[in-house]
Amino acid sequence: MPRSGSALLLVGLLGFVLGGCMQSTLDPSSGASFTQRDRELLAHPPYAQASISETYRRHIVDYSRREAPGTILVDTDERYLYYVLPGRKAIRYGVAVGEEAQAWSGVATVGRRAEWPDWIPTPEIQARLGPYPARVPGGPANPLGARALYLYEHNKDTLYRIHGTNQPEYIGHAVSSGCIRMTNEDVIDLFDRVKMGTTVVVLAPGQSGWVGSMAGPRS
Repeated sequence: MPRSGSALLLVGLLGFVLGGCMQSTLDPSSGASFTQRDRELLAHPPYAQASISETYRRHIVDYSRREAPGTILVDTDERYLYYVLPGRKAIRYGVAVGEEAQAWSGVATVGRRAEWPDWIPTPEIQARLGPYPARVPGGPANPLGARALYLYEHNKDTLYRIHGTNQPEYIGHAVSSGCIRMTNEDVIDLFDRVKMGTTVVVLAPGQSGWVGSMAGPRS
């Protein structure tokens, strides 16, 4: 075979091998889960549209840990939230997490779910970042965004949430007061998958290790 033909064959084989290893597919960010209210409120949001990097867009990835399907795991170091699927797969979402001094970690359950929730700033947030109104009504300008999952520990509200955001440009950063922020499109997608009582594992900084990958399963 001519050298040029051998080179083409080698390139083709390399592409096949790499293609076989890449198990991740981009999960389409469609509006299939949007309600009519979602469509109306997000049609002209009162914040700048951020360009989320490919790294922090929604993907289906291989998952190496042992959590049961339906579990949520947050890797605070890598700024990812995983929703565990059957077959050692997970949906991986990019998130913003708490600043180091504000971060929360541990195991909780979803004790409440809300669409376009009102925001009631805690006294600590009022003192540190306020003043804010006592209650901010739900809507696209609300810091909690389109959905909120309220994390409970031993049937007590931890005051930490997984929620949408009116600052999508901070996805991939540690900037929040401890809550886990997602784009409104992603939190709507996650919300529709999650039931009351779902287990939520939030890894402390330094605990992440290897959680999920776009590469094929490890032997």
